[in-house]
Amino acid sequence: MRRFIPIIVLLLAAIGARAASLAQESMQHGDIDVDVTLDAGEQSGSATASVRIHARREVVWSLITSCAEELHLVPGLVGCEVLETAPDTSWQRIRHVMNYSWYVPRLTFEVRASYDRPSRVSIERVSGDLARLRGSWALQSDGDDTIAHYALDLAPGFWVPRWIERAALRRDLPKMLRALRTRAEFVQKQKAE
Repeated sequence: MRRFIPIIVLLLAAIGARAASLAQESMQHGDIDVDVTLDAGEQSGSATASVRIHARREVVWSLITSCAEELHLVPGLVGCEVLETAPDTSWQRIRHVMNYSWYVPRLTFEVRASYDRPSRVSIERVSGDLARLRGSWALQSDGDDTIAHYALDLAPGFWVPRWIERAALRRDLPKMLRALRTRAEFVQKQKAE
């Protein structure tokens, strides 16, 4: 079954700012770009991330739409279950369970993932512990490579300390994108042999 990696790590990266106005952080992690805008007053934010992957778009697609793969790629994700699939497989309703750490409450939420194979996945929160969650993957072919772009808009509905969002941005988001790249390049190599 197909499923989407919502990059839950971005959830933690985009929350918890205390500044009175909008703050924007942009970071470069080698060939991984991360850009986050936080709104402290509303405990909400948005984020974008991009990575070049030396694998064909179809390979990357198969990974970002797989619950089994997501469990290996997303730090803190302990549950992923497809609850419903459209007859034409154009969308799925999926439950995620995050147990990020002892200092963050366990999160359970459902999203609707809409698929435009093999170039775009859009997600939107249906229910659960988050107040708002909207995101998308856009996969762009560049020869034998894929440039994966991710965008996220969220409001957790609860307060999270700023140090948690910093840790997620600086460590977990690039770690997850590197894991996706490593896995996709491995799968591509296996297909070529």
